[in-house]
Amino acid sequence: MSIRRLVFAAVFGVMAIGVSSGQGMAGEAPARVAVPGGAYTNVTAPLLRQMLDQKDFFFINVHVPYEGEIARTDSFIPYDQVEKQVRQLPARKDAKILLYCQSGRMSDIAVRTLVRLGYTNLWHLKGGMVAWRQQGYPVLDSPKQ
Repeated sequence: MSIRRLVFAAVFGVMAIGVSSGQGMAGEAPARVAVPGGAYTNVTAPLLRQMLDQKDFFFINVHVPYEGEIARTDSFIPYDQVEKQVRQLPARKDAKILLYCQSGRMSDIAVRTLVRLGYTNLWHLKGGMVAWRQQGYPVLDSPKQ
């Protein structure tokens, strides 16, 4: 077998594995992240956009200071106040909750705090509003009234 055929077979095989795994070209498969005390799920901006079409989660912006929001946000809780403001969260610790911020850093801290507090169905927008904007999706400039 020639080198050209081997390279073609290798590239085709990798592409076939990627397509059959359901990840697609946008990398939309959610990824579980294990952390001390449990785990949470990272989602990409394209997947969040799909999830918002049939929203079944409590959606929290944890970024401070306020720098915009994604439509359909349910609550604003500063990332470093999540533990103190737990009363603003759904009462059930297995409720689906998705957190985001500007870049993903603050929401990662907040989601890890909620894992530590016993929440079990946590989701996190990887890359935050930066990743959301990079996909061409809108960010609202002022909080809903």
